[in-house]
Amino acid sequence: MTVHFIGAGPGAADLITVRGRDLLASCQVCLYPGSLTPEDLLAHCPPGARLIDTAELTLDEIVASLVDAHREGHDVARLCSGDPSIYSAVAEQMRRLDHAGVPYAVVPGVPAFAAAAAELGRELTVPTVGQSLVITRVQARSTAMPSGETLAAFGATGATLAVHLAITRIEQVVEQLLPHYGADCPAAVVARASQAEQQVLRGTLSDIAAQVREAGINRAAVIFVGRVLGAEAFPDSFLYSTGRPRKSRE
Repeated sequence: MTVHFIGAGPGAADLITVRGRDLLASCQVCLYPGSLTPEDLLAHCPPGARLIDTAELTLDEIVASLVDAHREGHDVARLCSGDPSIYSAVAEQMRRLDHAGVPYAVVPGVPAFAAAAAELGRELTVPTVGQSLVITRVQARSTAMPSGETLAAFGATGATLAVHLAITRIEQVVEQLLPHYGADCPAAVVARASQAEQQVLRGTLSDIAAQVREAGINRAAVIFVGRVLGAEAFPDSFLYSTGRPRKSRE
């Protein structure tokens, strides 16, 4: 039997992949993050499936549920918000499953930053404006950030930033980025991207924090900072340009 770490997407039930949906429908046990999983998504589970909300469970309790289900002869769906490769805590679950001899597989999902960019109607890599995206977070009531991975360090590159898990510290984010991007740099916040409660804010580093406080956003949001958010005058990509050599169509 296998534990399937399935990227559930950013929230909308129809943004799970076809593979993830089909696996969810075949597993008799499903562990899911209760505060982030819509009921419509759980509707894909088979009748009589054992549903376990992990919102209030410890890591040891979660892994014990995975191991027990495996030993009972069940395939297990372990839903992860967004994509399992980013801020999903799957690394420590995999480490424990390796120790227990339990096999697992990973199914990618739509990450929150991608869904948020779609709602903004923006490409995050624009020719000559920005070709790099930094996905990061800030230090809060969580594991310490590695030395050197600071907003100031990333901001010094001028790259586009997608800052997760930082909305309650929006003023701190702005303060650290202002010296590098300037007050007029475009900024945006998307909360609960793709969900019915979605909120989208657009502005600059000078006013985005005030907008967040006025809107009452305090969780499940991505902060974007970068010139790509307002780019208009930029050259077309070389990929489709007439100047790129192409194979003969004869």
